Order: sequence, then C-alpha cells, then structure tokens
Amino acid sequence: MTHHPLRAVRSRTAALPAAAALLLAATGCASSGTATGAGDAAGGDHGGTLVVGATGKLPNPDTVIGGAGFEGKRLVSFQIYEGLTRYELLKDTDKPPAVTGALAESWQVAADAKTWTFTLRKGVTFQDGTPFDADAVVFNLDRYLNKKSPEYTDALGAAAKEYAGGITSYRKTDAEHIELVTKDPNGHFPEDLAHVLIASPTAVKKTGSANFSQHPVGTGPFAFSSQTEGQQIELVANKTYWRGAPKLDKLIVKSLPDAAARTAALRSGGANWIEYPNPDDIDSLKADGVQIATNSYDHLWYWILDTTKAPWSDPRVRRAANYAIDRKAIAEKLLHGTADPAYQAAPRATGAYDPAGDTYSYDPAKAKQLLAEAGVAGGFSTSVTVPTGGSGNLLPVPIAEALQRDLAAVGIKVELRTTDWSTLIGAEAKGQVALGSDAIAQSTTLFQSEALLPLFIGSKSPFWTGHYANPQVDTLLQTAAASPDRDKRQGDYRKALGLVTQDAPWLFVVNDRNPRALSPKVQGLVQPQSWFLDLTTVSVKA
Repeated sequence: MTHHPLRAVRSRTAALPAAAALLLAATGCASSGTATGAGDAAGGDHGGTLVVGATGKLPNPDTVIGGAGFEGKRLVSFQIYEGLTRYELLKDTDKPPAVTGALAESWQVAADAKTWTFTLRKGVTFQDGTPFDADAVVFNLDRYLNKKSPEYTDALGAAAKEYAGGITSYRKTDAEHIELVTKDPNGHFPEDLAHVLIASPTAVKKTGSANFSQHPVGTGPFAFSSQTEGQQIELVANKTYWRGAPKLDKLIVKSLPDAAARTAALRSGGANWIEYPNPDDIDSLKADGVQIATNSYDHLWYWILDTTKAPWSDPRVRRAANYAIDRKAIAEKLLHGTADPAYQAAPRATGAYDPAGDTYSYDPAKAKQLLAEAGVAGGFSTSVTVPTGGSGNLLPVPIAEALQRDLAAVGIKVELRTTDWSTLIGAEAKGQVALGSDAIAQSTTLFQSEALLPLFIGSKSPFWTGHYANPQVDTLLQTAAASPDRDKRQGDYRKALGLVTQDAPWLFVVNDRNPRALSPKVQGLVQPQSWFLDLTTVSVKA
C-alpha cells in the first residue's frame, strides 16, 4: 500500500477549450446527434482510414500536456488515453453527455464529501500489453503531482493542476481500489478525472518522461503509430480495446488551420472529414454529397472586456455594447446557421441555460440610451485582440469585423488587432492581454468541464478574464462545486450565470453548433452535445 500526501495547489492554467481553450443551445433545440446519411452507430462497413483535417495545431501527445485546446483532446489525447472516468458520447445526444466509468467501473464518496474510492476495471491492458491496475494509477498521479517522482516534470505538473490540483492524497487500498482525497468537497470530481489521463508505466519508464511524447501509450481505442510533430499524427486501431476494437483500421489527424485548405483537402480526397468547414462552403459541399453533422454543445464565442478600464468599467456601457450587436445576423447570415445567437452568458446546450434569461436583443436605440446615461453619448474608442483561428473559434476575424460595424453604428469605434491563437491564450494564462488591447475575442467552454468555471467567472482567476469580480458569483460557484448532486449544481450555476449576464463583463455573441463535414464514405458518426467524440463507431467505405 502506498500513500502520497500532497500540498493542494490551486489551478493556475486553463485549457481554453476553444478550443481551448477554450466553449451552447437549450435542451430540445439540438439537431439530431447523427450526421445525415452517416448511418447509425452500429451501421457501416468495418475498417478504412479516417483522415481528419483539424482547425489548429496538434497537441503534444503526452497525456495531459496537450496544448491544442479541446480539439486536440477530442481528436488525439482522448483517442490514445483514458482516465478513471469518461464522457458517455453515444447515448442521449439531445442533452449534454453524462460521465460514466472508464478505467474505474464505479466510485463512491465518503460522508466527508472529500474521500473518494474508485473500483478499478479488471482485465484492461495498455496498448503495449502492460496490465492496468492500481499501481498504474498511483504511478501516473506521482508523475503529475509528486515532485519527487523521477517521472515528474514541471510541464506535467502545471497541466495536471487544472483537473487534479485539488487532490491532497492518493493511495492504493488493494489491487482493485484506489482512494483519492480532495482538499475541499468537489461534486464534479468524477468529471474532472475524465481529463486525468493514464499512461502505461512500462512505456514511460522505457522512454523517460522527456521523450514519452515520441512513443505515447495508453488504454484508449487507438494506439500511436507515428507523427510529424504539430502537423500530422497517425493512430491505429487498438484491437484489444476493452470496449471492443474500433471499426476503423487507422486514424490520421492533420493540422489544417486555413478553412479553404480544409475544404480543398476534403474535395481532393486529402481528407475525408474536416472540422469546422467554412460556412460559405456548406451549400456547395452538400450539393456534392458531403455530410454536414451539427449539434449544439457547450460553446460560447465572446469578447472579454476589461472591466477595470473606463468606460468598460461601467456596466451600462457593457450592456450597451451587448444591445448594439446583431448576433442573429452573425449566426444566420455570416455563419449560415452553424451557430445560434447568444443572448445570455450560459450556453444553450447546458443545464445552466435559463430559457427566460435571454436578455440582449438587437436594440441600437437602447444601446445609445445606455451610453448617454453613462456619460459617453459621443461614443469612445477601444481595441480588441482577435485570434486568426484555433479550436472552437469559428471565423474569428469576420465575426469581429461584423461586431466592429455594429458597435461603430452606436459610436463605439473598435480597433481590431489580430494574433495567432497560441499567442493569445499563452498571454491570457499569464494574466495578460496579447497586443495590450482592452478586450480579447475567443471561444470557450463553461460546463463541459465544471472545474474551468472559476477560471472564467471567478474573482481570483489566474487567467486574464477582464478582472471581473462578483462575490455572489464566487459564493454560488463554491456552493455548487461542493455538491455531488448534478441538478443542484446546475441550479446554482444558472443563478451565477444570470448574474454574469446582468453584469455583462463579456460581449455575448454566438453558441456554435459544432459543424463538421464528412465524405459520403464516412459512416457511423454519432454527434453528441459535446466538444468530444467517440470514434469507435465510425468506419470508411473503400
């Protein structure tokens, strides 16, 4: 039996699920979770090679390091590895996915609401044949949390804090059980652990942590084959996967940040699946027989406003900006229906969404009235840093240009400053704004990973989030996090996000519908209300 007391560390990094980073539509408003013509989860031929064109750079494939937002986790990390838990992505695609067992079959929490016991799944092996057991869990947690471990690195430790930073101790109680203790009660702990990925101890010891990314080994449905770092990664089916071998023979993920390049790759056969097709191309792609799969999910495209800088420090000015923008036109005309207007802080496809909470209609007259009440009737000048692409960022520059026109109509003159996604979120993680602007544009998730919420709307976030602070929001987040009752947590989140909507520290713009374009040869995709995907049902016809 081993026991490792650890100093609890507050999370200091944020994977802005964007893809990122870093982020959805009311229950019942989602489209079918299966791509038209893609076949059901059990349909389609076995085998084939799926070639996916991703919107951003590919992640570091060493477990939790990632670095490419939730797109990288969706297409690479979650395919190679698993945590003790996972998202159930093949069922109930009309609602946000539940968390179910992965490397753990079940779990229970003690009366102190901090001591969790996980019953591990029997008969699971890593892709290199190493048996999975309690020792493997302890080894991985040492690698992330124990600075005295020979496999620990600062990069792993920093990345792991996001989801495992609240763990104060962990131990193997017997071969089939692991006990984890958190510093504070954490009702969403099972969800957090879906992101604490488990690698083969044998493989890590063989390569050492420094070189493990060159030969990653997990228990997931696909095993690493080769990579061109940051550009392309090739995975092959894990034939001994405990849930059953995936239908595909091979999965290739390519980095294709340019939307036109992704469409060209799909048309030429260089890819048979692309993430986020250019909305302008969708009609012509459909005419060519391409399948377009969509579903609402936990996503918000928005501007974070610096609430300490005048005039953004005045909530009336922030509300005015929200009334000034025609988000419906952006969703329907610019994005061709691949997104929904965001009239409040909570994304539509989350339990925190309030159907009665849609606040910011398109009302330029009201915007001008609020600006006058705030003493800036003549308008003002401001600036925003906009990424040129990145996971979940849709068409960031064209969207920002549309907002620029709408805001100019009420006297708010916006200078757009563009940068790449990695620079933007890298600066944000340091509490800074790339290019020194008064706001940043980005997409993010709020509820797919509840551990991220304090990073976006908490008053003591290590991120730059516009210096927003509301003690009532902090209290609601703390109360929600402590409860293992998901419905209660969602109720508290709904109240918290209602306050954020009224405070308007952000410019709420759209909720993405997660479009992806598939060749007619691709079958079996089940599209959930999630950033993530289960690719075990997918096949490609010859």
